[in-house]
Amino acid sequence: MLLALVFGAIFFIVLAGLSGFVLAQNRIGDAERVKGEAFSVAEAGLEYYRWHLAHFPTDLTNGTGAAGPYAIPIPDPQGGTAGTASLDIAANTACGQTTSISITSKGTAADDASIPQTLVARYAKPSVAAYSYIVNDSVWAGSDRVINGPYHSNGGVRMDGTANAPVTSSLSTWTCTSSFGCSPNQTEPGVFGAGGNQDLWNYPTPQVDFAGIAANFSSLKSTAQASGIYLPRYSSGNSNSAAYHKGYHIIFNANGTVTVKHVTSTGQQSVYPVNSSDPSTDYALIKNETTYNTYTLPANCGLIFVEDNAWVEGVVPSKVTLVVANVSSSGSIVPDAFLKGNITYASSDGSDGLTLISGHDILITPDSPDTMTLEGIFVAQGGAFGRNLYACPGPYEPKSSLTILGSTISNLRTGTKWLNGCWSWTSGYSDAGYQTRVDSFDRTLAADPPPFTPDLSSDFQFVDWQQK
Repeated sequence: MLLALVFGAIFFIVLAGLSGFVLAQNRIGDAERVKGEAFSVAEAGLEYYRWHLAHFPTDLTNGTGAAGPYAIPIPDPQGGTAGTASLDIAANTACGQTTSISITSKGTAADDASIPQTLVARYAKPSVAAYSYIVNDSVWAGSDRVINGPYHSNGGVRMDGTANAPVTSSLSTWTCTSSFGCSPNQTEPGVFGAGGNQDLWNYPTPQVDFAGIAANFSSLKSTAQASGIYLPRYSSGNSNSAAYHKGYHIIFNANGTVTVKHVTSTGQQSVYPVNSSDPSTDYALIKNETTYNTYTLPANCGLIFVEDNAWVEGVVPSKVTLVVANVSSSGSIVPDAFLKGNITYASSDGSDGLTLISGHDILITPDSPDTMTLEGIFVAQGGAFGRNLYACPGPYEPKSSLTILGSTISNLRTGTKWLNGCWSWTSGYSDAGYQTRVDSFDRTLAADPPPFTPDLSSDFQFVDWQQK
């Protein structure tokens, strides 16, 4: 009897424990099922409003004219209701224009609303900030290069560096010449070279339409005059005069201001230009300057339009777009943007960012830092991004390292290093420019760039998606 009681008690304890385990697993299974259904309902809510915006692009109130949230019943395939998506819609604006739309969708399952799931998405036009490099020309990435982020050329690509993201070319084949390290000339695939991760190479791919991503400078000038900061032409005369090569020195400050100086004269250097159509005389070195003004960056319109040459550096304290282009004067006046010093952000949480758009070149100055950091989206819309070759070895050559966090968009071939650009009787040939270069696209700006960053498409789509 005693043994029966003991073993009976043990049996009931085991049975109770096993029953509890089975019930707990069943509850966990039910919770996972409900969570999955709620997630699907929340996702359906996002897709519903994407469809709504495709038909009613300016309607952020679900046709009600009233503030949200908006309860959207989500049907199931059997004709019933899978659950309800509660939507909050908010427009992100700059300079009075909608730049993107944030959609928050909270989904609940029809049979159990106790485990909601929330998804947040940003609906916008995809921009050039999604790439580390876009070049409208053939290009050579040297063995010192480390590239983190998509890299695209409308021409051919010789990739000898390390790329950790897709490398694409719009060509099936192209002619590699001596300027790309091929002697004699030879026909190569769209992407070729000694670089690693070749499984990421892809060609041919569709071209990036540089005409389509062109900025409307006249419109941007009007917007800057009305809501941002506008700097008129300070230079004068034609390209043969010293007065033509004046401009503005723009220094961003972490306290939310920007210091502007008049560049009253520049030094003259004989160079080999990165943009082959440029003259062999360089005026990128500031010789004399005077203080002009200090501006507070407008909180609701981070746009600066400069109708003259502009030298840029500093700590960017918010999302700012700086445009350097000629609208008022004759077409023969073509200002350039110069990167004089480091450009960094006051905060690295995605709240700060810089887009620099030049109607011609974006050039790194001869007196740039030996170790240089550039954070931003740099768009040389009509010219080239790079650094000219100065007398080497000399006071401005060579340089050590260049790190770019953001995007480089160039109409012409880029170049910040010159192979065998230096020569001396003692050491022979050596490279000029920046000896080590690291490029990484900015993931936070890819989803939420500064205002008026050029778009890659006119179609809106989800550029960011996350679960809360």
